[in-house]
Amino acid sequence: MQSCENSAPSLPLILAGPVLRKCTASELTIWLATTAPLQGQFSLYLPGEGDPFYLADLSEASQLQIGQSAWIVQATFRGDFPVETPLEYQLQTQDGELTALVPTLLYPQSQRLSLIIKRRADYVMHGSCRNPHHPSRDSLVAADEKVSALAIADRPALLMMSGDQIYADHVAGPTLDVIQQVIALLGLPGETFPDGPVSDTAALYEHPHNFYGRDKILPHYVDSGYGLSDDHPLMKWLPHRSKPVFSSRENENHLMGLSEFFAMYLLVWSPVLWQLTNRARLQQCGFRWGGEVLAEKWQQHWQEEKTHIDAFVDGLPQVQRLMAHIPTYMIFDDHDVTDDWNLTVGWEKAAYGHPLARRIIGNGLLSYWLCQGWGNDPASFDDEFMALATTFFAEPTAAHQDRFIDVLYRFEQWHYTIDTTPKMLVLDTRTRRWRSESKMNKPSGLMDWEALTELQQSLLREPAVIIVSAAPIFGVKFIETLQRVVSWLGQPLMVDAENWMAHPGSANTLLSIFSHTKTPTNFVILSGDVHYSFAYDIKLRFRRCSPNIFQITSSGLKNEFPRALLRFCDLMDRALYSPHSPLNWLTKRKRMKILKRDPDTPGKRRLVNHSAIGELRLDEEGKPSEIAILQSTGKRVSFPPIAEN
Repeated sequence: MQSCENSAPSLPLILAGPVLRKCTASELTIWLATTAPLQGQFSLYLPGEGDPFYLADLSEASQLQIGQSAWIVQATFRGDFPVETPLEYQLQTQDGELTALVPTLLYPQSQRLSLIIKRRADYVMHGSCRNPHHPSRDSLVAADEKVSALAIADRPALLMMSGDQIYADHVAGPTLDVIQQVIALLGLPGETFPDGPVSDTAALYEHPHNFYGRDKILPHYVDSGYGLSDDHPLMKWLPHRSKPVFSSRENENHLMGLSEFFAMYLLVWSPVLWQLTNRARLQQCGFRWGGEVLAEKWQQHWQEEKTHIDAFVDGLPQVQRLMAHIPTYMIFDDHDVTDDWNLTVGWEKAAYGHPLARRIIGNGLLSYWLCQGWGNDPASFDDEFMALATTFFAEPTAAHQDRFIDVLYRFEQWHYTIDTTPKMLVLDTRTRRWRSESKMNKPSGLMDWEALTELQQSLLREPAVIIVSAAPIFGVKFIETLQRVVSWLGQPLMVDAENWMAHPGSANTLLSIFSHTKTPTNFVILSGDVHYSFAYDIKLRFRRCSPNIFQITSSGLKNEFPRALLRFCDLMDRALYSPHSPLNWLTKRKRMKILKRDPDTPGKRRLVNHSAIGELRLDEEGKPSEIAILQSTGKRVSFPPIAEN
């Protein structure tokens, strides 16, 4: 049997990236992960020219040391950059040119990396829900294959990733093993766990429940069903039971330590660390860990997961290449942190009232900022915020970690605007919830009144706008009805009852925004989350001059819905909630007339259940000229306009 310990390989300079982030006429932001502080120059060229028209020193970039051999580099370059013009760029590092260090970043017949800064969001790729060990192919690979065949001027203006970029609560066994190898390889810091069954990450990694048993380590809370605190005197006499804080049904490998979250990001965006670690280590150890042997069912499960992970890793060079050439924006959804994140007041009370749960959620949010949120709008994070981050990473003590997490919990600028035409408003539907005051286990609204008021102010007098909402604003009514029934029975976590219509306050406030006389003529809503794709055209009833509302849902990038169940839901939705059905008057959307586009596929199904990335093209007025999804197999499915009667 081979040793369970790996010899330390030599580390390359580039671990992940470059990822193009915020790109405008005055600002270019690039994100990388490296094994040493980055030195050298950034050069920007016009195609075919030998001399750059723009130079910048890389040492002036923001660089945070995450571990002994791990840095996050975010470089923001400012200038007067040409728009609607193909551009090429190069990074000259202390180890040589970036494209010589990572030649797989180049498209065929290219000598440098390339990009285009577009004022108009005329062509947008969008998607969510990328689960590495799902059996389907990775749609980002299909997107890269398409982009590789396009001229630079014909590329998407941007790639919008609208949630669940990682699945922190549902990690494959082989991935978790590689994550822990990465932690050792890069010298990522350990941490102590407050009020938990394991004292620190070192104890966690050696624990028998480290693989496929973390549900036994994750926090539990006492639920009496009476809304009393755990230490209330009556709790001695009232019946109660212990319940898990984290509600995912597949959380046997839930990430816990900050270094685990960080390593996960490096592994979903780059092949480098997969090539420096051993995916078969656990198998070579005879599935023995922590003095015990994994149960037979988990050994078989590990083998199945490894097959899918191997296929996922094969596509990562193309994913890395795609994100180096297309400006990429992101927003979190629940799985970036944990399933059902902030779904109900009861969930929040249990989670934030337990020190270990609070730390785990905070680690997810901290890693989101580091690897996703920071690059969306760097100016949102002021000098005081960055000083706090620098202090923590320079000395990652428990006190500094808790202080930083407390600031992240209070932070209210995760939403942001992309200044394209139409303007894009990316919503935070996770941290500013409209909490239910009637029942602890009733779903919260996805945005509170104050956040929705800010949204309305951002929309006023705009001729057209694109709204990015992780969850569909206008969902499948039959599925929402099922969620409402199960929520009424007191089990919202069972069905992920997360839809805009679940909370009367947020639903009615949002719907009133669409009917305001000074809001845009053309609304486009991009969403994901649900693991199937569909497109709706929406009008206000009883309004002669209704705004044009289009909702386009594309999900998942590497995930799908249970097929038989979705066929049933699609059939029932068409049967019960046609545009003329009287049941529509029982919904909160009764003032809306929703017309469902038919995909150009055989049969009558309107819900497309296949891993895919969305493709949206807009005309000069901001109305969709083409709505489609590019499936992970490379097949393209369109949603043609609805024929007028």
